[in-house]
Amino acid sequence: MDKLSLVGIVLALFAIVGGSVLKGSGVAALMNPAAFVIVLVGTLAAIMLHTPMSTFKHALKIMRWAFRPPQHDAKALIANIVEWSGIARKQGLLALEGTVEAQTDPFLKKGLQMLVDGAEPDAIRNILEVEMSTREHFDQQGAKVFEGMGIYAPTLGIIGAVLGLMAVMKNLADPSKLGAGIAAAFTATIYGIASANLFFLPIAAKLKAAIAEQTRLREMTIEGLVSISQGENPRNIESKLQGYLH
Repeated sequence: MDKLSLVGIVLALFAIVGGSVLKGSGVAALMNPAAFVIVLVGTLAAIMLHTPMSTFKHALKIMRWAFRPPQHDAKALIANIVEWSGIARKQGLLALEGTVEAQTDPFLKKGLQMLVDGAEPDAIRNILEVEMSTREHFDQQGAKVFEGMGIYAPTLGIIGAVLGLMAVMKNLADPSKLGAGIAAAFTATIYGIASANLFFLPIAAKLKAAIAEQTRLREMTIEGLVSISQGENPRNIESKLQGYLH
């Protein structure tokens, strides 16, 4: 669990609600069903029109990465690659056949299978790099869904505020309603700006960081498997892969 994300969500809520209370507006000033419908439902409608179905579903699937990112032990992976390199040098690549089925990562499993099958180093690199870039692109498109929502939400907030002011203009004959009406109109602006800058855009940034980390580990995997295929010394492989660690 990414504790920093949870703390961020709590602080974001505290900043808006606490700020409203300290400013004297109170919590009730933030409760506006019309603003909610205009901004959040409108933002959802806009991103649905903007995004293909497969990308939208993938975005919902990877959203949890912002709070529970995929767990990868880079040091353990390096240790495994170095061990496999030693086995391959002593017993041949076919000796790694038993390790293929034990792998839970499809990317690593595919690379090991190619290694056991005797694929050329360039073929291993090219095939795995294509798969890596394709996966990275698809994941990035999912992250951009939240980035798009962060762009649309403030605009919908302005639309909500304008609609609210239009309603206020109809009651100019009753000055007692003007103050409350104008305050309610600007609630939509708060919804739009706050949801974009305290949720949608930060979620997109956190997802992009998780995707970049997965890509880095896949690059390390490719380099390690290609080095095994080329028969490099295990110590040299370990030194090379250590460069991928932060």
